[in-house]
Amino acid sequence: MCDTSNGEDGRDREGHEGSAGEQAQFTALLEDSAEDLYEHAPCGYLSTLLDGRIAKVNTTLLDWLGYGRADLVGRKRFSDLLTVGGRLYHETHFAPLLHMQGEISGIALELKTADGSRIPVLVTSVVKTGSDGQPLLIRTTLLDARDRRAYEKELLRARQEAERERERLQRLNATLQQTLLPPALASVPGLNVAAHYHIASTDEVGGDFYDLFPLAAGTWGLFLGDVCGKGAAAAAVTSLARYTLRAAAVYDPDPAAVLSNLNTVLNHEYNGTDPRFCTVIFGLMTPEGDEGGFRVTLASGGHPSAVLMRADGTADYLPTPGGQLIGVLPNAHIATTTIRLEAGDTLLLHTDGLTEAHTASTGTGDRYGDEALLDFARALAPTTASDTITAIRDLLDTFGAGVDDDTAVLAIDVPRPTSEEQR
Repeated sequence: MCDTSNGEDGRDREGHEGSAGEQAQFTALLEDSAEDLYEHAPCGYLSTLLDGRIAKVNTTLLDWLGYGRADLVGRKRFSDLLTVGGRLYHETHFAPLLHMQGEISGIALELKTADGSRIPVLVTSVVKTGSDGQPLLIRTTLLDARDRRAYEKELLRARQEAERERERLQRLNATLQQTLLPPALASVPGLNVAAHYHIASTDEVGGDFYDLFPLAAGTWGLFLGDVCGKGAAAAAVTSLARYTLRAAAVYDPDPAAVLSNLNTVLNHEYNGTDPRFCTVIFGLMTPEGDEGGFRVTLASGGHPSAVLMRADGTADYLPTPGGQLIGVLPNAHIATTTIRLEAGDTLLLHTDGLTEAHTASTGTGDRYGDEALLDFARALAPTTASDTITAIRDLLDTFGAGVDDDTAVLAIDVPRPTSEEQR
């Protein structure tokens, strides 16, 4: 019994001795690992006195900077390791905030190495206090931000390249847009003419177009239209429509015939899987009488009605009901109307970008609408072509971003006779 007991006691002693030895080795390993972790951590560590003098620094930071430990400890302050701009920021912002808050984190600064190169870092500092709450020293952690800075530079480069490409595309769109509009409207004896094109977005070419041009025997043609869609495809249709209208008017200036020719061309050209169409209003103007009036015949292919503002202050839409979209059907119905423009009368043609704009004044983003435009015209009448276009430009400006479609407006007026002409 005693031998067995002694044997067991012996094993217990050996077991305790073994456990104690392993514990000692484990403790030593922990101590060694803690020191090694500090010295060779993947980030820089340093401790400074309250005046900024470096008291302790790890090997990682020394390797980054290219200094020996004796070069820094007790000899330099943390701010001495920063660039000139960093030192200014440290003195004016970093140090005061750290003093007030006791901690500051994630501040982007740059370290200056022994060879003069720079290392971007993210700095976090904490004030260590004693048991009495008084500050003892400052512990600082520095994260290498070189990879992050390289990523940010690449991201910035890519963004700048995208901006340059966008600007190039905008210039191209603006140039293409200009080619789809007349460089200047023709001067018509006995008429005042004004026009405006409002671009909703510089990123895409719009499909609105207009023109005014001379025809034979003292007559004049004008048109204003809107192609479905935007971009290069719409621009191709716009170009085709403009030149077809002018050519068709020379061949047969009757407005209904002009639009019928355009309808045939578009229907034949775009009758596949990607149909294209437009709305157009075409007018034929002929001087009439000795008093300077004009006879105007308008044909509409699904286009918003023109607005006539009379010299007596009245205004109304011209009736062109039932006109069908140009290019959809082989034989589109064309609606026509004929009026006489007298001295002081103004005729306004517009695309639906104006009436479909969202208004900001109501706070609900409602469409501006046909009735609002008519009220606007009645408030203007009697007026002139140039004053009408100026008023519409100001109106569009009040809509701001609510104008989500290009808008073209064309106005003509018969000027009132001067006092000398009346005599």
